[in-house]
Amino acid sequence: MSLWSRIKLIFSIKSDAALNRAEDPRQVWEYAYKQQQKFLGKVRKGLIEVATSKQQLKQQIQSQRNRIPKLESQAGKAINAGREDLARIALQRKQTVMGELAELEQHLAEISGEERKLIVTEQEIAARIETFRTRRQILTARYSAAEAQVQINETLSGVSDELGELGMALGRAEEKTQQMLARAAALDTLIEMGSLDALPTGEDRLERELYELTSTGAVEEELALLKAGK
Repeated sequence: MSLWSRIKLIFSIKSDAALNRAEDPRQVWEYAYKQQQKFLGKVRKGLIEVATSKQQLKQQIQSQRNRIPKLESQAGKAINAGREDLARIALQRKQTVMGELAELEQHLAEISGEERKLIVTEQEIAARIETFRTRRQILTARYSAAEAQVQINETLSGVSDELGELGMALGRAEEKTQQMLARAAALDTLIEMGSLDALPTGEDRLERELYELTSTGAVEEELALLKAGK
């Protein structure tokens, strides 16, 4: 599996039991945000590793390139010295170095391609994380506002119930008050019509009793005088 394939596999977000257990959506968003940051960190670590490998390859390539002119020089000196066998060995080593150099350059090209893909991936992930971060902030604010609204509505619902009960109590009190006022008005009407004497006070009762006693005595005296005149 190529490095690019491994990075894509790492970045594919899989479902996690923690997401299913989370009841608060804000916890889910926070978890997802941290996971994306973790994946971005892995991609950036991969970039560092690729850049390190690329630099090592460049050093190896340069080292092999430096060997070629030296081997050519050795082959020339061997020919001049009449040592064709040594010249042949030097040229064989040159061919080996050139073959290794070609492989290193091919590997460098592959690594450079992987690096370019990783750079694009890193930029895409960073952009996605930034977009997600902004969206998370908006959704978190909206959810918190909705949660506060629910709490307010629940509080108002409780207050509404209490006000309803209080209103019923006030209605009953008002009804009793109206009944009492109606009864008082009826009594006033009866008193005005003479059907019912006004309720006497304590002093009125005393004067009435004295009046009755005095009236009774006067009647008896007058009755006695009438009898005596006969």
